[in-house]
Amino acid sequence: MAKKSKKMQDALKKVDTTKAYSVEEAVALAKEVNFAKFDATVEVAYKLSVDPKKADQQIRGAVVLPNGTGKTQTVLVFAKGEKAKEAEAAGADFVGDDDMVAKIQGGWFDFDVVVATPNMMATVGRLGRVLGPKGLMPNPKTGTVTMDVTKAVEEVKAGKVTYRVDKAGNVHVPIGKVSFDDAKLVENFNTINETLVKAKPATAKGQYIKNISLTTTFGPGIHVEQGSF
Repeated sequence: MAKKSKKMQDALKKVDTTKAYSVEEAVALAKEVNFAKFDATVEVAYKLSVDPKKADQQIRGAVVLPNGTGKTQTVLVFAKGEKAKEAEAAGADFVGDDDMVAKIQGGWFDFDVVVATPNMMATVGRLGRVLGPKGLMPNPKTGTVTMDVTKAVEEVKAGKVTYRVDKAGNVHVPIGKVSFDDAKLVENFNTINETLVKAKPATAKGQYIKNISLTTTFGPGIHVEQGSF
C-alpha cells in the first residue's frame, strides 16, 4: 500500500470516517481539507446497486449544472452546411467533417466534447476506436447527437456534465471548483443528486444508492448522508 503524504494524513485527521455529513457540511469540510496549490475540482462519487451488464440498468445521461463546472469546455462539432454555420455561431471551437476525422486520426485531441448531427454519425463512426475509449463518442443519450447543434453547444458551454455508471456500479461527476461559493457547490450537488435519483431503473433491487462521497482533486473522500430517498 502506498504511503500517504503528510498533507493527506493531516487532512484525514479532520475527517470523521464514521460519520455521514450533510451536503453543506461535506462541501465546507472538503474545501477546508483541500491542500492542492491550484483551484481543485470538487467531485461527487456514487455507489449504486445496479447491474451495468443489464441494458435497462446502464445509467447514462447529461445535465446542465446551474453554476457550471468552473472549466471552459472545448467543443468539436461534426456538421455540414447550415448546421456547421449554426455551430460556429453558437460558439463551437472547431467545426468540420472529413477534415476533422483526418486530424483526429493523426493524433489531435484538443477538445473536451464532441457533438454531431445524425447525418454525420457514419463519418464519426470511423473514429469509434479512438473516441470510444476516451468517452468522447457522441451519443443521443447525452444530447451530443442532435440536429439542434446550437442548443448542444450552448449547454456544454453553460456547464453541462455527462454521467455514466461504470462496470462496478460507480458514477463520478464534477460539481465545480474549490473557489466556488459553498452555496453554488451545494446547488450543483443537488442537481446531480436529483438527476440520478430520477434515473433509478425500475428493475434495480434493494437500496438504490449505497454510498455518496465528496472529494477534491487530491483530498480525502467525505461520506455524505443520503437523506430520505
